[in-house]
Amino acid sequence: MSFRRGVVRQSKFRHVFAQAWKAEHCIDDVRVSRVTWDSSLCAVNPKFIAVIVEAGGGGAFLVVPISKSGRIDQSSPTVCGHAAPVLDIQWCPHDDNIIASASEDCTVKVWQIPDGGLTSPMTEAVLTLEGHSKRVGILAWHPTALNIILTAGCDNVLCVWDIGTGELVYQLNEAHPDLIYSVSWNKDGSAICTVCKDKALRIIDPRRGTVLKVREKVHDGSRPMRAVFLADGKILTTGFSRMSERQLALWDTKDLSEPMAVQEMDTSNGVLLPFYDPDTNMVYLCGKGDCTIRYFEVTDESPYVHFLSLYSSKEPQRGAGFLSKRGVDVNKCEIARFYKLHERKIEPISMTVPRKSDLFQGDLYPDTAGLEPSLLAEDWIAGQDAPPLLVSLSGGYTAPPSRQRDTLRSKPKLVSQDSGTGAAPPSAGTTATPTSTSATRETEDVVSQPGVAREMDGTSERPKREDDVLNELLAEMKALRAVVLAQSQRIELLERQLARIEDGDV
Repeated sequence: MSFRRGVVRQSKFRHVFAQAWKAEHCIDDVRVSRVTWDSSLCAVNPKFIAVIVEAGGGGAFLVVPISKSGRIDQSSPTVCGHAAPVLDIQWCPHDDNIIASASEDCTVKVWQIPDGGLTSPMTEAVLTLEGHSKRVGILAWHPTALNIILTAGCDNVLCVWDIGTGELVYQLNEAHPDLIYSVSWNKDGSAICTVCKDKALRIIDPRRGTVLKVREKVHDGSRPMRAVFLADGKILTTGFSRMSERQLALWDTKDLSEPMAVQEMDTSNGVLLPFYDPDTNMVYLCGKGDCTIRYFEVTDESPYVHFLSLYSSKEPQRGAGFLSKRGVDVNKCEIARFYKLHERKIEPISMTVPRKSDLFQGDLYPDTAGLEPSLLAEDWIAGQDAPPLLVSLSGGYTAPPSRQRDTLRSKPKLVSQDSGTGAAPPSAGTTATPTSTSATRETEDVVSQPGVAREMDGTSERPKREDDVLNELLAEMKALRAVVLAQSQRIELLERQLARIEDGDV
């Protein structure tokens, strides 16, 4: 297909260029999985790269620090607790040390990766979720609510879990008559969109278990499709035409009768995996088996989806990992980074906007979603929605150490921002009483960190180190305030429930 530019359109992203990193910065001797499932096979965050790899007699994935380069020794430890091949992996958006994996063994497992990476094979998951009767191939963490994850299996069932309690909170058995190809949350996590083997696009309220809208035959071809919610509520889909041409389509959720835009690309048979950046409103399309990455900008101007450019190389990609915006190098005007999977290599590819100034380019980096969740799991289950909490990238982003150092000692209380938020609610006959245990433990934990005590007694440390400790303590205090606020809201909710029970309303 030829992309006609016509009148020059004004956009700061018109000149984005892609560049592969030098060979010495690649990761070599990685035996990327040959599983036929159409997933990206790779997940990346500001701390780690995770890649599904070949494993004899089970399923495994490799986790290495993002700074890793060079050869991977064949004896390097992996996460290898599944009894069958791993099909999908996804990092938790609220803790860079927590990752979930879905497998052909019909289970989903949740793991905590120690800071610095693995030193020995990890076989025991923090939590195992068992609710599917066939293999599980899709994972989707809730974008704003802590501990909520959605899974989709080849049994055509959607499950929503609270991993703080290990409970299956919602199950949608009747929404899809055939294999589910993809699932995507909208910006505030109030709805999901799915595409299915029956060629239909569905918008679903997972809490009510109802299909809000359906569009039949989003793409006429029989090959797999993908769909992703955009920040403004529109939906972008990829698929195939009746003549097996690969397509990209944009849909307005208010009116699904006709697409806002359709672009046809080529006749390759690889499934197009869309990677969406809500900060720049750019979409990157990676086809499995392709040698190219196409990128587009979505705007409010017709034709709405604007082709920018493509990155081309000689080697086809087996999959790709898309780094969250918190991990890009703002000093080099890098707006996105891919980790391209070759047969035995991981190759970083940077997307950069050419700028002459060395100053922070605020127009390229609006505030982006941070680690802090907007809601607790029980708030979202109770019907609340909230947009992501944003952080500034000015000065670059530094990934903090895992915040779950005390909360993962007992199962299944997993990703709790303090030692109490993941606990089960009190029974109806008891009165919830706030305690200072959480705050005390958090404060003691700060004081007992290596180096922090030296700062506090501190006669010989430099003022810069004192500033670091002060900033760390202020961050901890901010987190504690958020916890206290969330707990007080939880107490109010429980007291209202208790009052209704005492009045005989329940």
